[in-house]
Amino acid sequence: MGEKKRKEDSKPVFIFGKKNYKFMLIGLAIIALGFILMSGGGSDDPNIFNPEIYNFRRIRLAPMLVLIGLGIEIYAILLNPDKK
Repeated sequence: MGEKKRKEDSKPVFIFGKKNYKFMLIGLAIIALGFILMSGGGSDDPNIFNPEIYNFRRIRLAPMLVLIGLGIEIYAILLNPDKK
């Protein structure tokens, strides 16, 4: 009888709340966007140099998006879901 009551009382408790998971998905999407923006710019012929690899999008914008996404992930982990 006591074991049955203990099983009824113990419900699974998640570490993170719904708010945490929303911020984690947003951060993950921003990191993925940063890596997508970083891709490309190569040349099919290795003897031809393509200066497109050094443009603003690949050198400045994409790494900043990845860092912002990582910051959002850290915030999502540290966020207290119970605080109103």
